[in-house]
Amino acid sequence: MSNPVDSVQGPCVLSVRGLSKSFGGVRAASDVTFDAREGEITALIGPNGAGKTTVFNLMTNIFPYEGEVRFDGRDIKGLSPIQVAQAGLIRTYQSARVFPGMTVLENVLMGRHRLLKSAPLSQFFWGRSSRREEADLRRRAEGLLDLVDLLKERDTHAVDLPMGAQKLLEVVRALMSQPRLLCLDEPAAGLNDRETEDLAVLLKAVRASGVPVLLVEHNMGLVMGVADQVVVLDAGAVIGRGTPAEIQHNERVIQAYLGREDHATA
Repeated sequence: MSNPVDSVQGPCVLSVRGLSKSFGGVRAASDVTFDAREGEITALIGPNGAGKTTVFNLMTNIFPYEGEVRFDGRDIKGLSPIQVAQAGLIRTYQSARVFPGMTVLENVLMGRHRLLKSAPLSQFFWGRSSRREEADLRRRAEGLLDLVDLLKERDTHAVDLPMGAQKLLEVVRALMSQPRLLCLDEPAAGLNDRETEDLAVLLKAVRASGVPVLLVEHNMGLVMGVADQVVVLDAGAVIGRGTPAEIQHNERVIQAYLGREDHATA
């Protein structure tokens, strides 16, 4: 491997150690160990069936697992997926999931539930503090939509957006919850070149704002352009770890995933 897991500088927000899971006789994750650190975008890559989404599902407690997952220094094993999200570990899914019957802006505002501070009585009677909070959240939502060129679609029904735009909308909605760690499962799937560029700009802006990102992605152009650290999985096990430049020259990774042709043009 390119780097030992503890050699990267920067405080650790997510620590995964010895993560393992079998489904029947199939070993889907085997002793997976990596960190996601403050101020960084960490990418988790690998061929189809490598176990990337399984790792996401395990560390957010959708399935029980062997090993340890610590988030912000806390062992989160045994927490419900809702409790994990409430702690600030926010994830998206491979397929876009927008709320039908709601506009683009309303979908983004649905991510606000972790942020509401007004007393329930003030919200019910639309009190001054509730109105002020609503205005602040609306401004934040519109600013995020502007980053991905969706502000002009704010009043469009979310289900009427192209699939690529729905994927961007899901990322923006996740950001509205002000995550402690933003975990994105193949956010570039279905995006065209322009939308992928918008996503790259958004990811860099998220990192600059102080929110670390853990990214599962097949688009190597995006990964190599935005990631600070890359973790490579194959058959459920980590086979490489390092910077994008180190990963592109890691022979084991080249053989398993990137391929000789991709390596030559990198």
